[in-house]
Amino acid sequence: MSTRTFRVTVRGVFDGLDEGQRAELLARAAEHDVLRAAFTPEGHLSYDVAARAAFTFRFLDSGEAEEDILTATERAEESARAWLDEHGYGYKNLRSTAEDLFQAPLGKRRRRAMGRSSS
Repeated sequence: MSTRTFRVTVRGVFDGLDEGQRAELLARAAEHDVLRAAFTPEGHLSYDVAARAAFTFRFLDSGEAEEDILTATERAEESARAWLDEHGYGYKNLRSTAEDLFQAPLGKRRRRAMGRSSS
């Protein structure tokens, strides 16, 4: 059986931040900029608190079977909650989406490149 790669996105909204927490997030905003966003095993957090209180964690996980995506999603949500709780940030409206890259449609460039390599 081959290994499947999953991309899990956990979104939410910061809730009840005090001025110190808001200042801390603003001070670290450059390292959490959406332009630096990436799917990583440990999870990458992006936000723009100056614009709005929403945040996104991006996780990269894997499994052997299609149904492993459910476990990967649970792990991602738990990791996001743990990070937020550890830093003392309140949050609400946590929701997740997950994609199995094994089932993702190939883009035009990848289809063309695969066509050349199999010839």
